[in-house]
Amino acid sequence: MRVLLLYPEFPDTFWSFKHALRFIRKHASFPPLGLLTIAAMLPDDWDLRLVDLNVQRLREDDLRWADMAMVSAMVAQRESTVDVIDRCAKAGLTIVAGGPLFLGEYESFDRVDHFVLDEGECTLPRFLEDWAAGTAQRVYRADGYADLTQTPLPRWELADLTKYSDMCIQFSRGCPFDCEFCSITAMFGHRPRVKSTPQIVAELDSLHALGWHGSVFFVDDNFIGNKRVLKQEVLPALIEWRQGKKGFGFHTEVSVNLADDPELLQMMVDAGFEKVFVGIETPDDASLAECNKRQNEGRDLIETVRTLQQAGLEVQGGFIVGFDADTPSIFERQIQFIQRSGIVAAMVGLLQAPHGTRLYDRLQREGRLLDEFSGNNTDNTMNFEPQMDVDLLHEGYRRILTTIYAPKAYYQRVRTFLSAYEPPASVRHVLSREHIKAFLRSTIELGIKGKERFEYWKLIAWAAVRRPRVFSQAVTLAIYGFHFRRICERYAAGPSGA
Repeated sequence: MRVLLLYPEFPDTFWSFKHALRFIRKHASFPPLGLLTIAAMLPDDWDLRLVDLNVQRLREDDLRWADMAMVSAMVAQRESTVDVIDRCAKAGLTIVAGGPLFLGEYESFDRVDHFVLDEGECTLPRFLEDWAAGTAQRVYRADGYADLTQTPLPRWELADLTKYSDMCIQFSRGCPFDCEFCSITAMFGHRPRVKSTPQIVAELDSLHALGWHGSVFFVDDNFIGNKRVLKQEVLPALIEWRQGKKGFGFHTEVSVNLADDPELLQMMVDAGFEKVFVGIETPDDASLAECNKRQNEGRDLIETVRTLQQAGLEVQGGFIVGFDADTPSIFERQIQFIQRSGIVAAMVGLLQAPHGTRLYDRLQREGRLLDEFSGNNTDNTMNFEPQMDVDLLHEGYRRILTTIYAPKAYYQRVRTFLSAYEPPASVRHVLSREHIKAFLRSTIELGIKGKERFEYWKLIAWAAVRRPRVFSQAVTLAIYGFHFRRICERYAAGPSGA
């Protein structure tokens, strides 16, 4: 059996970092971890070929070679997925699909032959057994959750690792919290399930054996969901594993309560964590209560962010506008919070209601749902009727983006962050020729051609003279700003994203 493992293309968003990646000659941030893990569960005698449309084209030769196509996709990849499935169907391939996109929409994809949904560890073996017997069903769903200690090593060798800026591994699935708008608990439950420490070490060893020395993203939606296992097993093992190794800085997603646990925070820094994404969402207490973001309620969120930054972590933040409790003052409050916090990478989006969430169910009962969920909360669209006037909401959202990513405000935020930040001594990055080239490219693109050139050179001079230890971070964040401004130019133009 010759199988194409297909990963459709993502749209250009804040999260793609597409415009920043070209400075280091990379095509995408991460390889498709889910597909590479699925590949490890397929029969040994199947011939596999990965085509990630974010780094390469799907050629006609690929389609002629294959007997089957296995497609995995997130909601944001819908447009590319439709095209991929259409091409596979025209080529006469058996099409098997799975991933978040299909959980709530599989009935819309009538050209797919088999849906292997939920967690692959639960449903893929059943499909493979039926396929071998010639009795494969169209839809496979799981009755429970997967035991992650049985999850195999990803088949990294199927991917061209040189195309990516970072690698990714997974420690846990599930989150103990219950935010109304979040689909993670709907898919993976509230009890964090974890891999064993030897599994994590083995995955890192496999990347190291392939010559990887760069950053690794733990894709957990809340890495600190099981603090006991982290403190007693995983983080001590990571600290030991990284002894004598250069590179291998880690980043992940955490909840704000990391700042309440100094021991855990210090252990993460000692283990090599450099960046964390935190769902801040909003500085408004009423909106936090509305969406049941209880871990964020009743705390000084600015001080929380500062605690993480001063410990040696760059904080990337998620922000949302469009809650029912939001008033017109929220736009200026979001701007002021982002600027004061020094959160450089502030991912601001309009509230969306993903299928399967409590928010989706509530809005459905209230008769407020509109179009399908785009999966891209930066595209200036919503899939429900908000309480605030729609035009006012869209205009306020655009004002946030155009303000915080204007050169002066953006570079001011970079300096706010770097002024208090001390890079952790636990990570020793290797200065490569490609990084030097990226800096030289930035001097041309940002320092000569860019409208931000005055702010760029002011930051570079400040970092070189006042904060040489963070010079590389200053350059990296300047390049990030180039990407963010390109996204703003595209999505902040109007309600349609034109």
